[in-house]
Amino acid sequence: MAFPTETVYGLGAAINRRGAVRRIFSVKGRPLGNPLIVHISHREQLEQVVSSVPPVAARLMTRFWPGPLTLVLPRAAALLSEISAGLPTVAVRMPAHPLALALIRAVGVPLVAPSANLSGRPSPTTPGHVLADLVGKIEAVIDGGPCRLGIESTVLDLTSGSSPVILRPGGVSREELERELGITVSSVGRFRGAGPPPRVTKPRPCLPRSGLLLIRGVPERRRRLIWSLIRYYRGRGMTVAWLNPAGAKGATSGKIGLAPLLYGRLRRCELRGVRVILAEEISPRGLGAGVMNRLQNLATRVIRV
Repeated sequence: MAFPTETVYGLGAAINRRGAVRRIFSVKGRPLGNPLIVHISHREQLEQVVSSVPPVAARLMTRFWPGPLTLVLPRAAALLSEISAGLPTVAVRMPAHPLALALIRAVGVPLVAPSANLSGRPSPTTPGHVLADLVGKIEAVIDGGPCRLGIESTVLDLTSGSSPVILRPGGVSREELERELGITVSSVGRFRGAGPPPRVTKPRPCLPRSGLLLIRGVPERRRRLIWSLIRYYRGRGMTVAWLNPAGAKGATSGKIGLAPLLYGRLRRCELRGVRVILAEEISPRGLGAGVMNRLQNLATRVIRV
């Protein structure tokens, strides 16, 4: 069953049902080596998932849960090995969506819930996105309307040593984490379940008919190049889309508006048969770090001007 969260729609399975957990991998076409994030509805359920909760984790839970922060902690010995891909750690969060929390409470145990899409496709932020990928493959979708945040949770590893490490930027910014903890939070790691490394040298499967060009550098030069590329490609009969054109209208940054719309716009580009998608660099502060991470992951080419 697919259900809404504040980030993206998730494909749920009870953590104590090995067959259901394994079916998630087959339905999505997801490699078994990608760990799954466990979703809980109240902190008492942590004892079913993790072996210990360090003080720093408890502090972050109090501040950011329910919300788009996933914590990587030591796994409970009884947790199904498929959930953590055989690793000694597990990723867990408490979603900030009433329907997600109600579903977990009704099931009675935590749920694993990766994004409810085929692997390699843009994450779903509406019920229609879920059905476009998984109709006939799953039993039901709980309709909670569009997801408020629109990009996945931040994944923070609390098991890598003395300093927390962001493995995937997302709905909780590094600045927020550092303000809460009073220490530097690094972002040098990578969550094994979060997709490919940032530098991509060939087209991503989620854009089979499109190439995404990420334009970086001085704002005025970026926009001059984008307009030049639009004229160039259209002059050759190719359909072009500008993913985040807010800058052309004088806005200082499109990150607030782009985050909840990003995956939907990518899907619309695909449906329209867009050949080239142009994306302009945005500030990596706040939600911008998560948006830039996704754009870098998707880019077939990065152009600096």
